[in-house]
Amino acid sequence: MELRHLRYFVVVAEERHFTRAAERLGIGQPPLSLQIQRLEREIGAQLFRRLSRGVELTEAGELLFANARQILAQVDRTCADVKRLARGELGHLRVGFAGATYFLSLVPAIIREYRGQHADVTVSPEQSNTPSLVEGLLEGRVDVAFIRPPILSADELEVELLVREDMVVALPHSHPLARSGAPVSLSALAAETFILFPRSIGAGLYDAVTGACERAGFIPRLGQEAPQITSIVPMVGAGFGVSIVPRSTSQIQTDEVVYLPISGDSPKAPISLAWRRHDRSPVVRRFLTVARRMAREWRKPPT
Repeated sequence: MELRHLRYFVVVAEERHFTRAAERLGIGQPPLSLQIQRLEREIGAQLFRRLSRGVELTEAGELLFANARQILAQVDRTCADVKRLARGELGHLRVGFAGATYFLSLVPAIIREYRGQHADVTVSPEQSNTPSLVEGLLEGRVDVAFIRPPILSADELEVELLVREDMVVALPHSHPLARSGAPVSLSALAAETFILFPRSIGAGLYDAVTGACERAGFIPRLGQEAPQITSIVPMVGAGFGVSIVPRSTSQIQTDEVVYLPISGDSPKAPISLAWRRHDRSPVVRRFLTVARRMAREWRKPPT
């Protein structure tokens, strides 16, 4: 049974007249009658009784009519959903966030903009560190991720830089430099104990911090290790040492910690988007389009 035969049948059943149904369908009356006869033979039951001024449904026709409209409506809805899925307007997107990238205002702004434009796409967030998110991308558990570059396994992934964020010094509020409120030269921190996270969860950011210290003339003395970037702030507040963190981390406000800009050679905290190189998902492509546009706007200097 072909769907067009069902559509022809439904129109004839609604019009109760072959000629009017043929006009509505834009075909000739004889071909329409032939298609209905073929449908009746395929079903094995008479669907219409021919009257002098039209037709009426038989009992079998009434049963088919009641179900055919539902079938055609479901087919139409399904076809429309498939088209929307192919355009990236419907589906599921799993987005990863590495090590406090979501504190940068751009990142949640991208998510809000995308969700506002694609209300029928379910967005599932996953917060982790960069190596875990890379693993999730490679295994198909994550579709796109905000990560801290560089990464391994780059051959299988596309990685695109979005922004380079300034970094700031995080000091206990009682520290003499904190009381001054002035930008801090990294060389002034040469005697301090630094709190960093394990290099294994963010090699790029770790190397940016230690490299900036080395260019300032010293190798940072490492003390307590924080399990992740966001854990650094309370450890600084508790007096375990000082640190250098992305500027957006200063959204973690506490009376025990002061954030100050860095004078001179300031390290940067890059944020990139990563996705599977051969992923042709329309949902992913649309997300990338939104992210790129908003990142360009975010990078524009203020006017």
